[in-house]
Amino acid sequence: MEYFLSAFALALTPMSIAAIGLGALVGLIFGSIPGLTFTVALALALPISFSMDTVPAIGLLLGTYIGGMTGGSVSAILLGIPGTPSAAATVLDGHPMTRNGDASIALGTAVIVSVFGGIFSLIIMIVSVDIVSKVAISFGPAEIFALVLFGFSTICGLCGRSLIKGLISGVLGLMIMTIGLDAIEGVPRMTFGSVNMLQGVNLLVALIGLFAVPFIIEALGERSDPASKATKIVNVKPELPSFRLLFRNVWLMIRCSFIGTGIGAIPGTGGAIASFLAYDHAKRFSKKPETFGKGNIEGVIAPETANNAVTGGTLIPLLSLGIPGDPATAIVLAGLMIHGLVPGPALFMNNAAEVYGVYIAVVIAYVWVLGLQLLGIRVFVHVLRVPRDILAVVVLVLCTIGAYSIRNSPFDIYAMAVIGVAAYVLVAVRIPITPIILGMVLGPTLENEFRTAMMLSEGSADIFYTSPTVLVFFGLAGLVILFQGLSELKISRRNKQNAGVSDA
Repeated sequence: MEYFLSAFALALTPMSIAAIGLGALVGLIFGSIPGLTFTVALALALPISFSMDTVPAIGLLLGTYIGGMTGGSVSAILLGIPGTPSAAATVLDGHPMTRNGDASIALGTAVIVSVFGGIFSLIIMIVSVDIVSKVAISFGPAEIFALVLFGFSTICGLCGRSLIKGLISGVLGLMIMTIGLDAIEGVPRMTFGSVNMLQGVNLLVALIGLFAVPFIIEALGERSDPASKATKIVNVKPELPSFRLLFRNVWLMIRCSFIGTGIGAIPGTGGAIASFLAYDHAKRFSKKPETFGKGNIEGVIAPETANNAVTGGTLIPLLSLGIPGDPATAIVLAGLMIHGLVPGPALFMNNAAEVYGVYIAVVIAYVWVLGLQLLGIRVFVHVLRVPRDILAVVVLVLCTIGAYSIRNSPFDIYAMAVIGVAAYVLVAVRIPITPIILGMVLGPTLENEFRTAMMLSEGSADIFYTSPTVLVFFGLAGLVILFQGLSELKISRRNKQNAGVSDA
């Protein structure tokens, strides 16, 4: 009890609250602008934290991390362009809701379920940090490969009407992420002799190209019709989701919170994997799966709950083992160590008050994020009142700056343009681009963990069949593919029967 009182005294000072609020605001801004991710914001915030006390400094970093994770949904919902890779799955139903005139409901739902997922994962972390950290650390390369393969099997549920087109799209995503130097052997792959292509295609650059460039092409190609101004999108009203809507989906939120926390606790995974797994889970267990991709609110609730639950999950190996799950938490780890907090079992004994102060800082950060985004909804929806041609020019400028700022490389701008034009063509021939995203997100982890496992086993494939965890994930992946194949076969037969009846 003494430690908790000390933690409250550390975390509830005006300096701490202001630092956390500043971090949440900066994270929201950076997360909502494509290209300016919260990782960049964290890198900028780290030097500022040097002169602060421990809890305000870590609160600043965690506020930036949490605000950025939540802010990615803003551009994903309003423009169909994910601000962060973790918000890529939110685009699938969030932007269709905007086109249906429900932008503010989607934004309000996203931030409320984000806070729910984050707080829920924090509670799980506090009560089970020892157990979960031991389970997470037991995941070797073979187990992570099997988990990611299971995640990749969800491509079957995101491929639309044609499984073949979905698989083609997924393979394209895997091919894009193999461009550049081999991370293990240093061999150039698919560079065609170009020095610029040795650096590979950045995931965020590819996401900007896939979503932003088609939007820009469509917007600039539209004819300006005064009568079309009076559309649902232009007349959108600032609204919040009803309590009944949230209560109806509370069980989905709890399930997706567990998914996000579990994925976040495993180093090397991250919010993007969690959001796609949660989206596929929601679609499979929905009473109306056919409405997904057309503006189903469950398609916003699932990924936004899961990717914010990752924030609590990543703190489990970070605090208990000193293992960061992604670049963002690596910066948080640097902030902890700079202020004398060395992660590990001794941290909870030697610096208990500071650790509990960090827990309270996470709660305060979500309170700040909730308040800022709910107040900001009235401002955000006015973006939709801007004429689409003008908005397209603004998006083009922001995306170009964002793509360049990631690695300060003009090549990323060209890559964004080429991938965007290719995405526009793929959409025109009805090849879904969502599996491309999944291939790009999961591809590097899938390859690296497979090759690492094979090196550890000296080339023997037995490593994938001697672990019960691996076999469970392989079995789940097989069931997903089997059920999707049977579902597609059933739909095909039904369509043939309907065609036969109409001909008769």
